[in-house]
Amino acid sequence: MSMFREGLVGVVPAEKGFRWRGAEITRLEGFSDAVFAFAVTLLVVSLEVPKDFPELLETMRGFTAFAICFALLAHIWSHHYRFFRRYGLQTPWANFLNCALLFFVLFYVYPLKFLFNLALRRDLRLEAGDARSLFVIYGCGYAAVFLLLALLYLHAWKKREELVLTELERVRTWRSLLDHIAMVVIGLVSALLAWLLPLRWVGMAGYFYFVIAPYYTVAGFVLGKRDRQARASAAAH
Repeated sequence: MSMFREGLVGVVPAEKGFRWRGAEITRLEGFSDAVFAFAVTLLVVSLEVPKDFPELLETMRGFTAFAICFALLAHIWSHHYRFFRRYGLQTPWANFLNCALLFFVLFYVYPLKFLFNLALRRDLRLEAGDARSLFVIYGCGYAAVFLLLALLYLHAWKKREELVLTELERVRTWRSLLDHIAMVVIGLVSALLAWLLPLRWVGMAGYFYFVIAPYYTVAGFVLGKRDRQARASAAAH
């Protein structure tokens, strides 16, 4: 993935309206890519090649869950990639937050995989009490990952003068910070619902994640207006 990322720097154009300050792939980013690649490996149902057709079918039954988990990890990786390309921060605090993020990504791979396998496979069952614990674990893990991303953006925001961020870059930095904070709140509320709701309603903790789409719709409308205003102001100058 590190080689792929190096190719991206030269092939993918920088974000329009945002000067990418991270031009070089650092050792920390190379290490981060290796951790994300390992996390994807852990998602694979089985590392062994099926020995017969029934084993192949059993492996393929986990394909949809794997695809969803892979997409979620790729989503987190894309946030990570964009942050370091945007700001190129290699401060001790940014390095610490990055390592903490990688820790939670690795630690929550199996709960992530288990949750979606459980949701998509009818042959798997879970007691209501265990489902409560699973949603609490997943919600806290989800919140922890996005909290660390939020702290990285907060760090960049505090260094906006040193980074010489333009007005448009500040608007987008602030928007990314708010988006990650919103994901933290959603994860924590889901975990709280799982903890407090009666057992027969504990599944509502999982459905609560559907509020992500309405949030981005509203945020895109409200915060997107500021982005457009900043772009218009930059074009006028």
